[in-house]
Amino acid sequence: MDPAALSAALLAVIAPLAEARREGSSAGLTAADLPLERPKNRDHGDWASNAALKLSKVVGANPREFAAEIAAGLEAVDGVASVEVAGPGFINIRLDAAAAGALAKLIVDQGAAFGTNETRSDEIINLEFVSANPTGPIHLGGTRWAAAGDALARILASQGAKVTREYYFNDHGAQIDRFARSLVAAHQGDPTPEDGYGGAYIGDIAKRVAEAYDGDIDALDADAKQEAFRELGVNFMFGEIKQSLHEFGVDFDVYFHENDLHDSGAVERAVARLRELGHIFEADGATWLRSTAFGDDKDRVVIKSDGNPAYISGDLAYYLNKRERGFNRCIIMLGADHHGYVQRLMAMCAAFGDEPYVNLQVLIGQMVNLVRDGQPMRMSKRNGTVVTLEDLVEIVGVDAARYALTRSSADSNLDIDLDVLQKRTNDNPVFYVQYAHARTHNVARNAHASGVERSEFAPELLAHESESALLGALQEFPRILAYAAEVREPHRVARYLEELAGLYHRWYDNCRVIPQGDAPVEPVHRTRLWLNDATGQVLRNGLTLLGVSAPERM
Repeated sequence: MDPAALSAALLAVIAPLAEARREGSSAGLTAADLPLERPKNRDHGDWASNAALKLSKVVGANPREFAAEIAAGLEAVDGVASVEVAGPGFINIRLDAAAAGALAKLIVDQGAAFGTNETRSDEIINLEFVSANPTGPIHLGGTRWAAAGDALARILASQGAKVTREYYFNDHGAQIDRFARSLVAAHQGDPTPEDGYGGAYIGDIAKRVAEAYDGDIDALDADAKQEAFRELGVNFMFGEIKQSLHEFGVDFDVYFHENDLHDSGAVERAVARLRELGHIFEADGATWLRSTAFGDDKDRVVIKSDGNPAYISGDLAYYLNKRERGFNRCIIMLGADHHGYVQRLMAMCAAFGDEPYVNLQVLIGQMVNLVRDGQPMRMSKRNGTVVTLEDLVEIVGVDAARYALTRSSADSNLDIDLDVLQKRTNDNPVFYVQYAHARTHNVARNAHASGVERSEFAPELLAHESESALLGALQEFPRILAYAAEVREPHRVARYLEELAGLYHRWYDNCRVIPQGDAPVEPVHRTRLWLNDATGQVLRNGLTLLGVSAPERM
């Protein structure tokens, strides 16, 4: 019996009880209204629910008495071994071994589809992440968003959402000008401008621009030369960024150019829309958004008095563009230095008539530090200032890098110990999970060689304590995915996989799939092979959602 079946059974018991106590009180009641969770203490059973406490006021009943009625009804459900009422009205449910063990076959039969559903099929999501300026290699903060953003996209899609990965390509503004001046200086052998970019990569890009330019780039006047280095340099730099991300397993559906907003009249259209809605006013020769009406700390200049667009104008145009493209959920992943910008973005969302934190969500990522030999790693060989995506991958590889960056909540600072990530021991979390997956394949290979096949399935035989614990964790996978999608936190999948790997290793130590010595193959061995393969499938499904490989041998 999987969680969905148990939820349905719980609803079938509660609905008539609620109806009997108060006519019409069960109208609209669904399984989602009835909490069902794994108890932290397995001595309390396989599942627990506080449904009686939650509904007691609605039905006008004493919660413990109502829980006792529910327990009596559940005990009559096939697959339920016992039900107990605890405390003020908690319901602890224990499944019989056959009902719990049946999950192993269900997982194997469903394969890669186990854990997926269509509950978020109404969400058309634009997920914007990384969006690093094309002025240098991707630093660790952007690398963290690359790993976490791609994992979140996969998790949301697994729950039925239609997700578009989008990279906002900033090819407009002062930073690009500084980048171009830095390239010109490197080409001419001049010192790096005071506000420019350093690092060996600047010299590399400058050399490529000079070689690629059709003509004598040194014959150009200063303005034309800078424009040539800007145009070609940005293209070369962004090409490197896209290649680095691709090798990291991250590809985008849309690369949106900031210049397009300004060249297409999108800013003017956004201002016109807000003016129609009554949220634009003129003062001091400038055009303003009355954002204080929507919770911002001050009104914002949209068009400056000199006629040039202010920074927020691009945000207004870009958000409206996304909504016009049909996205009903716009998720933006930003660095810690943008934390103070969230409220004005939400005011902008509300000004367009949308619901903040629903139509627009902003996720903030904190800093990442690499530690080696107990000391922070500060410098990049090529970038010269900060450690980059390429530096991290070169040291630990793509799998370890992606897993390490995804397994912690993005809104907390992260220290990555490179010495640990390079170990092939249980101290290394990605090795620990991948090794568990490889072990499931090794068990299956050895079982096949010993004549143990999945030709028989007797779930009632999966009665060992370690089997009960492993099945309990496997049952949790769909709920973990659903919750990770809801709260936009892919690290919950990684932490779950580590727990599952630990339970699998303990089961491996206690329960044999292959008979010992000359003992015959029995139904319990064949049934355990189902459980072994089910565990491998869930580990593989979870690692795939994190963009991490699931090796069959290690």
